[in-house]
Amino acid sequence: MSALAGKVAVVTGGAGGIGAAICAGLAAAGASVGVGYNRSQGPAAELVAGLARGAGQSHAALRAPVTDSAALAALAGAVDARWGRCDIVVNCAGTTRFVPHADLAGLDDALFDEILATNVRGPFAVLRALHPLLARTAATAGAPGLVVNISSIAAVTAMGSNVAYCASKAAVDNMTKSLARALAPAVRVLSVSPGLADTEFVKSLDPAWRDEQAARTPLQRLALPEEVAGAVIAAATHLTFTTGAVIPVDGGRPLA
Repeated sequence: MSALAGKVAVVTGGAGGIGAAICAGLAAAGASVGVGYNRSQGPAAELVAGLARGAGQSHAALRAPVTDSAALAALAGAVDARWGRCDIVVNCAGTTRFVPHADLAGLDDALFDEILATNVRGPFAVLRALHPLLARTAATAGAPGLVVNISSIAAVTAMGSNVAYCASKAAVDNMTKSLARALAPAVRVLSVSPGLADTEFVKSLDPAWRDEQAARTPLQRLALPEEVAGAVIAAATHLTFTTGAVIPVDGGRPLA
């Protein structure tokens, strides 16, 4: 598969369960991949070593702390210096912590601010840093750049790890639409919105809870990280006239 041959993709949170699957999918489709990390330099480097490599492909682990705008400017410079272009940005970095929705005191100011800074301001700051490179590449390639924000069905169902997390993903979907309108036609902006994904982290949780979540889903299972990655690849290769949309990968969970 070489649908993305010659293209460069940057994935924040690239060493996580979903991020790693997205990086692997983009590399398998022919793209050169920048695996963005914050504190996971070792796992990011290990992932880079195992990514598919064809003719002209090169991959790198790149520091990408999404709440540090100066570091993101350095990231943009590193991408430009290494590849001279950027075609795809995937905002996969995020954070949360389980707090029951009725436990208002448990969702303290520090956690609330951390979630909004990482999950909402972070994707915006990444795009702000990489937008000049995306736009320049789009003008040269004659095709729009692509930004994919990894959201969650929590944006719609208002059920998730905590109230702030749900609000942050609703903000991401709204921001996706605003940016899609503002940056067209040079850059397309989409959200991919998974249900609960069966990552190694989720597999480490209470099996009874995990089984309950699967049973509540019409398709009777959790999303696979590779299926989330497949939606990102589809956005890059097949949904070329789509922008400002939220693509669900949730097994029909909001229907339940």
